[in-house]
Amino acid sequence: MSNLVSVPKNGSLASTSSNVNFPSWSTWLDDIFNRDLPSVFTSNFNTGMSLPKVNIKESDDAFMVEMAVPGLKKSDFQIELDNQVLSISTETKEQNEQKEGNYTRREFGYSSFKRTFTLPETVNDEQINANYKDGILSILLPKKEEAKRQPARSIKIS
Repeated sequence: MSNLVSVPKNGSLASTSSNVNFPSWSTWLDDIFNRDLPSVFTSNFNTGMSLPKVNIKESDDAFMVEMAVPGLKKSDFQIELDNQVLSISTETKEQNEQKEGNYTRREFGYSSFKRTFTLPETVNDEQINANYKDGILSILLPKKEEAKRQPARSIKIS
């Protein structure tokens, strides 16, 4: 048994039950429905992709967004810029049908994601460039000329 004390949902700290070892019905139901389902139950229901990880690098001249999304085609992506918000999304649908003898087997698949990023004012939105190669989506966000880092220089004292 655990040494942890469970606090009832009504907020009281005193137990009104003399059977402390048995959970109440509400606690028991909460435990069942808040628990993750075993993979046996979820494996065929969620065939969509998870939210892809993103690396963002900054250099003196630009920002580089890299997203690992293998198995897709360049045409699967939608990249949009609206009011300094960059949106990257994809939606794929798949349907397979197999007929053998007196039965037909149909499988449907659907996956999608959308990531959004608020761009800094220093990005030159007229020169944004995207590339998809070897499962990596790369988006180059060049900086405006005035935002680029200037080289160090010496200042003479007069």
